[in-house]
Amino acid sequence: MDRLDAFKTIAAQASRGELTFPANVNAALRLQQALNDPDCHIEQAARLIQADPLLAARSVAIANSVAYNRSGTEISSVRAAVQRLGIRTLQSLVAAVIVRQIGSEVTEPSLAAKINQLWEHTAHVAALAQVIARRVTHVDPDTALFAGIMHEVAGFYMLASAGEFPRVMDGEPEDWVEHGELEIGRGVMTHLGVPEAVFKAIESMWVGLRALPPETLGDTLLLANDLAPVHSPLHQRPGATTLQGARTIDFVVGDGTLHAIMTESALEVQSLYAVLML
Repeated sequence: MDRLDAFKTIAAQASRGELTFPANVNAALRLQQALNDPDCHIEQAARLIQADPLLAARSVAIANSVAYNRSGTEISSVRAAVQRLGIRTLQSLVAAVIVRQIGSEVTEPSLAAKINQLWEHTAHVAALAQVIARRVTHVDPDTALFAGIMHEVAGFYMLASAGEFPRVMDGEPEDWVEHGELEIGRGVMTHLGVPEAVFKAIESMWVGLRALPPETLGDTLLLANDLAPVHSPLHQRPGATTLQGARTIDFVVGDGTLHAIMTESALEVQSLYAVLML
């Protein structure tokens, strides 16, 4: 089976919901569904998080990180962490754990290296998206963080499936963009219950739709992707792309803002790394 046939097969499986995830992903998915319930309150969320020791530890850690502990007052309980973070941030935390765990069982060194690089790229894009949402596009920062975490989920699933389809890594990056990412991504995001607005924004990013000045969630993701210092191993990124992102920001909000955005997002990235890098 050649690469394009592999993409078609994986995409067809995804569209039918025939997706294979590690057992720990399924457990996190159940937690995500519970957190997505509009009737889920702080006490219930705390009980759900406490039932998973890994998520409990990471919730407390991220609540004590620079990004969420501006006062410098450390906390030690899951309930206090949930109160500080809120349901929306917990949803992003669980989403990050789900995305990271999709490729957790890959042991082949070259594939594992690509998964690690893809996660580093994802962490940078998610952090940048949150900051750009606050400072430039003025979309909801929590949604931007969540979308940034999810934007490469198709790539994680494809890399996790590479052992079953050995030739899927052969060929040019354009093959993935044109024949794999969109179709596989739709199936995976549907299975993960990604909200429609986020789904559409990620799709617009995949096909490269952008506006100037940037104003939508899709524009936010594209800018974050342009500026991320670690690129995706599944895409070719021309050297001019980062410069284009910088010029876009300076055009919208004035010279000098790029440095502030990169500095602020670096703190967010450190927080994500501290609690999510495995």
